[in-house]
Formats: sequence, C-alpha cells, structure tokens
Amino acid sequence: MSVPLLDVNAQNRPLEAELKDVFAKVLATGRFILGEEVEAFERECAQYIGAKHAISISSGTDAILVALMALEIGAGDEVLCPSFTFFATAGCISRSGAVPVFCDVREDDFTIDLAAAAKLITPKTKAIMPVHLFGQCCDMDAIRAFADEHKLIVIEDAAQSIGATFKGVQCGNFGEVACFSFFPSKNLGGFGDGGLVTTNNDALAEKILKLRNHGMHPRYYHQMVGGNFRMDALQCALLRVKLRHLDSYAEGRARNAAWYAANLPLPEGCKAPAALENRGHVWNQFTLRIAGEGRRDAFKQHLAERGIGCEIYYPVPLHQQECFADLPASDCPVSEALSREVLSIPVYPELVQAQLDEVALAVAAFAS
Repeated sequence: MSVPLLDVNAQNRPLEAELKDVFAKVLATGRFILGEEVEAFERECAQYIGAKHAISISSGTDAILVALMALEIGAGDEVLCPSFTFFATAGCISRSGAVPVFCDVREDDFTIDLAAAAKLITPKTKAIMPVHLFGQCCDMDAIRAFADEHKLIVIEDAAQSIGATFKGVQCGNFGEVACFSFFPSKNLGGFGDGGLVTTNNDALAEKILKLRNHGMHPRYYHQMVGGNFRMDALQCALLRVKLRHLDSYAEGRARNAAWYAANLPLPEGCKAPAALENRGHVWNQFTLRIAGEGRRDAFKQHLAERGIGCEIYYPVPLHQQECFADLPASDCPVSEALSREVLSIPVYPELVQAQLDEVALAVAAFAS
C-alpha cells in the first residue's frame, strides 16, 4: 500500500457537496473581488485566532511582504530571521529592500536561536521575524523580551501554524503583525494561493487594508503605493467551509503524531519531533532527524521505494542559497546539520490505521 505525503482530496471530498454549493452561490452573486464573503471570512478568522483584525491577502508570501510594507521596513534596515525555513521568509525581506540577517536555530524545536540572534544586532536592526515552524510556536515569552530589550518589531511568520498555541494563546497575537498561508498543504489548505495578516493595532490594520488594494482609499485616490494583494472572494468562501473543521483536522494530526511517537520503530540515530512544554503543536509536518553521513538520503530512497511519501524541508538553508551569496557569511551550524538530516513523513489527519501501519513497517525495514 502506498501512502502519500499529503492527500488533499481525502480532506476535500467529504465536503464536496457543500463546496460546490458555496461555489454556485458566489457564482450567482457575480461579486468575485472583495465583498461579503471576504469580510465574513476575515471576521471568522479573527474570532478563531483571537486577534482584533484579520485581513485576507493573496498568498502567504504576499502577507509577509505587505506586513513589511505597512511597517515601513525597507532600504537601510536589517531583519533577523532563521536560516532554516521556507524561502519566502527571507525573500520578502529582500524584496522590501531590507537585508535578511540569518540566525541559526535551536536544536529542540528548529526555531530561531536568540543567543545567535543577539550577536547579530546592529544599529540597523529594525525587526525580528520568528517562524513557527512545522506547526509549533516559538518561545514567544523569550522573543518578546528580546524584542523589547532591543526595541525591535516582531513579525510572526505563522504560515505553517494556524491554531498553534503558546501558553494557551494562539500564534498571531504576539507580534505587531502575523502572517499565515492557506497554500493547499497547510492545515487550513485552500484551493490555490491565499494568506492572512493579523494584528491588534487598529492603525496598522487600516494601512494594510489600503496597501492590499493599491493603496487606494477612496476609490481612485491613492495615499500610498500598494499592490494587488487581494484574496479572491471565491477562495474566501471555500475556506469558510473548511475553517469550521480546522480543530478536527488539528486533532487528527495530533493523533497521528502521538501514534508515531508511541509506535514508530526508529532507526538508530533517528530522532522524532516532540511538542515542547507550553506549546500546542498542530503538526503541519512530522519531521524526523536522521544523523549520520548520507543516512537521511538513504532513508528517503528506502521510503520512496516502498511507496511512502516523504520530503526534505529544507535541503539548503537560506544563508547558503545562491541568491544571497552577496550577503555577509553566516554562522549557522545547526541549520546546516538539519538540512542534511531532516525528513518529513505523512501526518495528515485523514490517514487511516492501515496507512500508519504501512509507514511503520517501512521504517522498521530500514531500521533492521
């Protein structure tokens, strides 16, 4: 039995009738840009996350970009960010005109290492962008204290972690802004690209609303230069259906992660991920760490030959990407080690027991 890394149809098929009904209703309205569905989705997201404002954006990447624009981060500024994360984190910093300053990450949760970040502070440092990686929040007490000490803006990259909590508070409430993604592989997976920015600052929310629509308010009057960062009304309407099931999706992922933790026969030198104290993990990925030269790649090939979906997130840390070769050298040994050793296996909520057993059998065959 093959087991895919992710099966979006297994999640969407049970909702097919409702999704088609929603599509038909939006089609009948003829209102495809902004409007009631967008506003309703934003209200429901704000309520779910617990933030005062939630603003839908065209993608998770654009959510980061528009947040940087709203905070007036640009040329001459530096932004601290982890090297071990998806490219959009640093790519958007660079696109804003600012400089991404790559920090190493922690061994326990793969999130930004503040001890490393402290050594990189300069008079140009304006913000820090912690990433809640693979579905687990950073230590936001430590990050807020660090930011306050150094007078830094906090931008949460929560693309992978909607619903994740730190000390009972959902991510999206700790920074000046937070950015989410609804890419189909995310816990709240859409039907194309989509994103969200949350903030508890009224003035910042108003500015982001203008920036996402070419800086326009009122119509054809532009107070600032923005962009077309609008999320489609149809996408919002379809995601409203799935948002009602998000907690059950998270429960399914947590159930599968717990089963792995209790039953997966890990090879020697292989370490399973764990939810740390005070963290409500939503398990966007279940990422193993396989030590030993070449063993991760051998393990990946072994699983692939047995039909077990797996993926390397991420094979090259950001400080080693070719497009950043002109930046000062970065000292990120943990990020480099992780890029050689990590491998994510299926954890999506619709996995059935026979599929979990199949994954375990394949892992056991490598271990032996």
